[in-house]
Amino acid sequence: MALSRLVCRAISGVDAPEVEVEVHLGTGLPGFSLVGLPETSVKEAKDRVRSAILNSNFKFPSKKITVNLGPANLPKEGGRFDLAIALGILIASEQIQCAEILNYECYGELSLSGELRSVDGIIPCALAAKTQQRKIIVCPDNQHECALTGAQGFVARHLLDVCAFLQQQLELQAAVQKEIQDQDTHQLDFSDVLGQEQAKRVLEVAAAGSHNLLLIGPPGTGKSMLAERFMTLLPNLEEQQALQTAAVYSVCGKQRKNWFAPPYRAPHHSASAVALVGGGGKPKPGEISLSHHGVLFLDELPEFPRSVLDSLRQPMETHNVTISRAANQVTFPAHFQLIAAMNPSPCGHISGNLRRSTPDQILRYLNRLSGPFLDRFALSIMVPLLPKGMLAISQQGRQNVAEKSVDIKARVLKARQLQFQRQGKLNHYLSSQEINEYCILTEEDALFLEQAIEKMGLSIRAWHSLLKVARSIADLDDQPRILKAHLSEALSYRAMDRLLTSFQEAY
Repeated sequence: MALSRLVCRAISGVDAPEVEVEVHLGTGLPGFSLVGLPETSVKEAKDRVRSAILNSNFKFPSKKITVNLGPANLPKEGGRFDLAIALGILIASEQIQCAEILNYECYGELSLSGELRSVDGIIPCALAAKTQQRKIIVCPDNQHECALTGAQGFVARHLLDVCAFLQQQLELQAAVQKEIQDQDTHQLDFSDVLGQEQAKRVLEVAAAGSHNLLLIGPPGTGKSMLAERFMTLLPNLEEQQALQTAAVYSVCGKQRKNWFAPPYRAPHHSASAVALVGGGGKPKPGEISLSHHGVLFLDELPEFPRSVLDSLRQPMETHNVTISRAANQVTFPAHFQLIAAMNPSPCGHISGNLRRSTPDQILRYLNRLSGPFLDRFALSIMVPLLPKGMLAISQQGRQNVAEKSVDIKARVLKARQLQFQRQGKLNHYLSSQEINEYCILTEEDALFLEQAIEKMGLSIRAWHSLLKVARSIADLDDQPRILKAHLSEALSYRAMDRLLTSFQEAY
């Protein structure tokens, strides 16, 4: 038989569309044609496959070889098709026989000696193969990702091993997961942070309802320390969430050490829009997708270009990002919680002897952040300098009585459980109809909140945000209804609005 067919998969975003690998051996001058919209890395498979077949003691057919990767309008890239092409040539030339080849999907880049190398995006491929009830063959470096999905996978080190397995002459080892290593021996804890009780409280509220948070304060007040320890308040990911996050990392060629832990990404302020949101000639996920089901921390927020920050506005609402190119359109998930930190002025201070910036300079600095972007933050708080004597007490080695992360996390988990039982989602994701159903106020409290909104000059989105935050505070207090005290606390977490208003009125 001069024709063979195999199944493989390409990568499009975090999806793995099926690709049919057809190999035909025809008459005519010897040649090797590869069609089906292959990128340069796929076209180079011709030389890798030829050398791998010869060095595996097989004969390379002296015929006109045509390899078609269908569908023809789907771009293909990488060395992921090497193994399938080599097997197709060997089956078409009748050097090996396998009647059940369509029940397998084979992934691996071939070295010149025939050894298998790892490829990116195995998790989406394995999930799709599992849905189609197919078995997959991967190299040892990809077996962990394959095993994570629960797909039936086999591990091969060489082209010869795959050929022997398909002809039932050899048993391949099943893909197994690697043991998850423990995290850093020094576990971060909220008790490491001196003072800042109000900041710890607002982080607790943010964790309970998954609200976006902005920390404002002079240098050295512990904003970055607080943000890093915020992860100790979050529960582990569910299996489906962990799998979705691992799929994004797999597309980028990365692996997570502890895939049940929520991801935490903290890019530098020099990051471009493509690095943050995703894109490129061959679209790849950005930082917002790598923090899927986790936290994105942006330190020195005003130092980011304004256009880069404004590109986050839509993903923060839709929880995904669509990269459009002339050839195709790719959608990546971006379900993240944003925590940001900034100084209140270019010099870091807005009052006292340390202030070296004029009011105009401070306003220009704050105006680097657009109003619609700041409106996405449900919580913003000033993180002040420590009171006099706090450092001296710490230096003397007195016992630290600060609350530990495990105690705060217990309250957060209880509040989250109440939300899932009541509405099936966290408070931050409530729609306007659900807000009217689950965030009911008395007539007096509604009038109080409306007057506060009008006085502070806030938008309708801020009204909804305040109700969601108040609902989270009530859940932490185990209260079935939102009280005026909860609304007052939610209003106290609008530091950025008060800061802008005070400068505009004074100057």
